[in-house]
Amino acid sequence: MTVTLAHFLVLSAILFAISVVGIFLNRRNIIILLMAIELMLLSVNMNFIAFSYYLGDMAGQVFVFFILTVAAAEAAIGLAILVALFRKFDSINAEELDHLKG
Repeated sequence: MTVTLAHFLVLSAILFAISVVGIFLNRRNIIILLMAIELMLLSVNMNFIAFSYYLGDMAGQVFVFFILTVAAAEAAIGLAILVALFRKFDSINAEELDHLKG
């Protein structure tokens, strides 16, 4: 059995759906929200790589490196903000962090 483009697209759609469900079902825990956003970015990256491979163009694979760089910076900054909020308010519940409203 050969792996076709449809296999990659179905797997990517499943990962994207899991991340959307994770965002909508769990709006309290900020760590799970960050993990769901990262899973969403990885499913999009899988689409870029699959199309890049099957079309024979390297532009999609190069674009994935830029997305991964931005995602790593986003995760590092997000976790740093999360640690700072936990130290100040002793909670990571998103509903309890209403002190940030302007």
